[in-house]
Amino acid sequence: MDDKRRRRRDFIQNIVITVLAVSAALLFARTQLYSLRQDGLLSVFSGNSQPSGASVTVENVPLSAPVRIAVTGPYGRYGSITSVIGGDETLRGLLREVLGSTGTFTGCGQADFLNALQTTSVYFDFLSPLPLSVLADICGTSGPDSPSVRCLAVSGGEDPVSLFLWDGGDTYLRCSTAVSLKNLEQTAGQYETGGAVFATDLAKSDPHAGVLAPCSLFLNETPELPALSAETPAYDDGLLLAGLGFNPNTKNRYTDNGTEVISESGRSLRLRPDGNITYQSGGDSTLSIKAAGERPTMEESAAGVWALLNTLLAPTAGDEALYLTGIRQSGALTTLTFGYQVGGVPVRFSDGRNAAEVTLNGTAVSALSLYLRRYTQTESGTLLLPLRQALAIADRCPGAELSIGYADHGGTSVEAGWLAD
Repeated sequence: MDDKRRRRRDFIQNIVITVLAVSAALLFARTQLYSLRQDGLLSVFSGNSQPSGASVTVENVPLSAPVRIAVTGPYGRYGSITSVIGGDETLRGLLREVLGSTGTFTGCGQADFLNALQTTSVYFDFLSPLPLSVLADICGTSGPDSPSVRCLAVSGGEDPVSLFLWDGGDTYLRCSTAVSLKNLEQTAGQYETGGAVFATDLAKSDPHAGVLAPCSLFLNETPELPALSAETPAYDDGLLLAGLGFNPNTKNRYTDNGTEVISESGRSLRLRPDGNITYQSGGDSTLSIKAAGERPTMEESAAGVWALLNTLLAPTAGDEALYLTGIRQSGALTTLTFGYQVGGVPVRFSDGRNAAEVTLNGTAVSALSLYLRRYTQTESGTLLLPLRQALAIADRCPGAELSIGYADHGGTSVEAGWLAD
């Protein structure tokens, strides 16, 4: 009888041990699957996400920029006011060749720059003054940090051709290049001319255009811009925290007048309900960009910060894209500002804010602000005011540049129209 009870007890114990072992294995497997799922998810959206306290670095990726283009040939001018520099490899290749063969820059005047546009030429307007090295990097070559340039004109007044630069203010420069006139003529010959005009040319027939900035570029047929819907997107704060080097599961958070505040190891992150995000490093180097040295070059700063911001925006992205609007260095500090563009057309905020602003101390991100907005192109288009009427209205803004763009007032729709800057 005792042997029978002992055998029954041993049998039950074996079953219990087996069940416990299986349960432990299942629990371990479930934990690992959850961990793998989380790690995989974070790696997609957050670059090199690492535990809090480890250095978070972001790989550099190619930078792009919106650009207005005018190609002048013997019989007229081709124009595009809704372009991105990477979208036309022919013109990007020409600019790469020109910037890779520049000589010594010398000063010139506005008249020299405007005259350069009357010959066979290609004109690029990057909307904001940027270091020449950053523009060269976008085109796939190298160049000096200075001068700061907004507009470039590759002009065939001589052979080889000359490069003219304008910083958007009072500085005009020119230099020789190694690009042949034949090369420029072959490039210009690939574009159908006759569809674009500068304000300086239009002023001959319309006195209203004479009061505008002379390089305001217009098309004979004003493009119909797609209407945009706008929203402040919801975001996964775990992904955002991981992208900024925080522990996604941190409990060091509280709410202050509707703003969520998260702190960790001296760093802070503030998440406002209107989509505005601000980060302060607290002096550490947890979040950084890649660079060859302790102080990044202009192009390393631009590409690295652009990669970081796109990593943060990836989970909420719509039809918008960031573009660099400014970069300046002072000692070890580098400050960069960015705007939004949709289809090569800039989006302006009515309060004048930037889409993003980042300050680097060496390679470390010491401060970051980001305004989350998502724009979606709708099937309906937006008819702009006819150019003649826009010119008449802009007559009240002497010296302004007239261009097209989107105006965001913070609501659910974005207005497309003429902008006078």
